[in-house]
Amino acid sequence: MKNWLEKQFQLSAFQTDVKTELLAGLTTFVTMAYVLATVPNILGGAGLDKHIVLTAMVLLIILTSCAMAFYTNRPFALAPGLGSVGIVSSMISNEGISAPIAAGVIFWSGVLFILISFLGLREAVVRVIPVSMKHAVSAGIGLFIALLGAKNCGLIVANANKNNLAFGDLTSPSVIVAVIGFILLLVIKVRNIPGGMILAILITTVIGIPFGVTKLPESLFSLPANIGTQFLKVDFAGALNFAYIPFLIALFVPDFFSTFGTVLGVGAKAGYLDEDGNLPGIDKCFKVDAIATSFGALFTMPSMTTYLESSAGVESGGKTGLTVVFTSIFFALSLFLAPIALIIPSAATGPILIFIGMNMLSGMRNVNYSDITEYVPAFICVTFTIFANNIANGICVALPAYLIMKIASGKIKEIEPVMYVLVVVCMLYFYTIV
Repeated sequence: MKNWLEKQFQLSAFQTDVKTELLAGLTTFVTMAYVLATVPNILGGAGLDKHIVLTAMVLLIILTSCAMAFYTNRPFALAPGLGSVGIVSSMISNEGISAPIAAGVIFWSGVLFILISFLGLREAVVRVIPVSMKHAVSAGIGLFIALLGAKNCGLIVANANKNNLAFGDLTSPSVIVAVIGFILLLVIKVRNIPGGMILAILITTVIGIPFGVTKLPESLFSLPANIGTQFLKVDFAGALNFAYIPFLIALFVPDFFSTFGTVLGVGAKAGYLDEDGNLPGIDKCFKVDAIATSFGALFTMPSMTTYLESSAGVESGGKTGLTVVFTSIFFALSLFLAPIALIIPSAATGPILIFIGMNMLSGMRNVNYSDITEYVPAFICVTFTIFANNIANGICVALPAYLIMKIASGKIKEIEPVMYVLVVVCMLYFYTIV
């Protein structure tokens, strides 16, 4: 078995081993485990059976993440994108669109991905993005991850009275446990203790018990639901109605740019990028992501996409696809042990996401600060990723700014033709959300 794993995943070439990949896979699973509760609850609110959604989602996570592992040998895990989950839920509950038509819209957005990916256009798009922007995408994702972690544990909240973000209740048990967990993580990192991230999560989870933050389950086991009743409930023809094109674009553009940003961001953290900021073999990652979206639609599952939380596994030392194979195994166990997986509170995973996010800001040192047409769009990308609370929003604001500044400075020759197409796509995207 060890020889097969070495041959399949080239562990020695990536200077890693089975133990390291196991711990990294567990770390990725723990930081992603919140999808076991959030996705079924959101889609359940739209009228879908949340027990069926949970089972279908876990099976899709396992299949698509393993496909990513064996086809690309990258430690990228896939799951339904929360943005697309929100869009699909709104389509069904607010817009009155039937679940089969919503599934059809998801399917056709995936088909669009597949066409672009297999024609090599996605890789072409990635290559025309300037190097400074690529590093900015990684940094923007870092801040987004850090903010996500801070919001999840209640450290940062939206202040409705002042219309801004602010500290939450600093005396709440969740915040106190999160702060303790963050301090613990800093000590563990400084001491360079092996398996530090998962150790910090587990200890923080235990600390949360007396605070009432960690809720012990009433039962340890649960049985998977029958997903047959939700399989192939798709209205392929009905979804082609012109009226649903805005929803198609709203699903397609964020998934396109989010996948691009996540793969580059996590890839940069893992040390995969070359001197031009490109990720070798990125086309394979795009192909898996594209097919996963259309396949997931057959179960009425919103866009399956590469998850930011993969960075937690990379930070823990994960370098190969074996990391997400282990992540998939833990998700498989969660089909029967979901109550145990769900006891890990956000106060335990929040500090991990904050720490990872801060580390990803290091990419900004590679931005060309001597050229205003490079560093201003880069900072626009970072700031609007946070201000607009979405990775795709940050990229879609930065690309038009980059084009305008290059034209204004007389550097039109530096603009690739594909860049004009990207800016048009960005404008279409903003049209759908206005």
